Amino acid sequence: MIPEYQEIMLPLLELADDEEEHRFRDAVDELAKDFNLTEEQRNKLLPSGTDKIFRNRVGWAKTYLKKAGLLEYPERGYFKITERGKEVLERDPDKIDYKFLKKFEGFKEFVTPSKGSEEPTEEIETSSLDDQTPEELIEIGYKTLTDNLAEELLEKIRDSSPEFFEKLVVDLLVKMGYGGSIKEAGEAIGKVGDEGIDGVIKEDFLGLDIIYLQAKRWQNTVPRPEVQKFAGALQGKNAKKGVFITTSSFSKNARRYADKIDSKLILINGEKLANLMIKHDVGVSLSSTYIVKDVDSDYFLE
Repeated sequence: MIPEYQEIMLPLLELADDEEEHRFRDAVDELAKDFNLTEEQRNKLLPSGTDKIFRNRVGWAKTYLKKAGLLEYPERGYFKITERGKEVLERDPDKIDYKFLKKFEGFKEFVTPSKGSEEPTEEIETSSLDDQTPEELIEIGYKTLTDNLAEELLEKIRDSSPEFFEKLVVDLLVKMGYGGSIKEAGEAIGKVGDEGIDGVIKEDFLGLDIIYLQAKRWQNTVPRPEVQKFAGALQGKNAKKGVFITTSSFSKNARRYADKIDSKLILINGEKLANLMIKHDVGVSLSSTYIVKDVDSDYFLE
């Protein structure tokens, strides 16, 4: 029988206990041997046919351990145990599962849904699967997949070059209906470079109004003074609309300031940037599609 992803967590962490960097592909093979899986079990596919079940479950076990801070990714395709992970193993736990990982703040934040406001909302308890309806399970699973995808996108953006980030912003804004064409938007963004403004883009295809843009590929929180400088640059141009994009986040003071000024200033943090990319199909591709159908009552009317 193919083990569930929670059953894989402890063996996977123990595999990394040597403090070496482990390639994910090799870990899948080694764990398959440890679980005495047959060739048929190793190669059995998900219903969508997009991945092997066991490999997929090892991947989710790795993701959850990373969210809890027990594993880290030193480079693409590799993982390594952290100090926290070693401390956990020193306690000699009987098992590591979802409930166990909820003790760690990073994991708890990952499984706590938000509405894009950076303020946590009521947590969905996904460990009590028996209490969830099939529709609720689909929603929970979809959210988990989307949140994980968003974090992967942000990691890739932060590892990219400034030139690539500029191209990404162009692609996203055009997909959202701004800037006219890729060529027009690409010529506009990154070519101003004065007074704190990174670019000017059309709000519509005709260019009846324009939006000033600033994009920062930052790790640290963007403070209020940075937003004030951008707002000042907008005033210097007599502009009424601006968009400030960052891969990190904005401080509360920065958000309060943006809300109270006369200019329409939109702040897009890393989380929102990634979700916009997912929504508008920038940097992502379709993995699988599930269509949920219901009875057509009208068809059975006689």
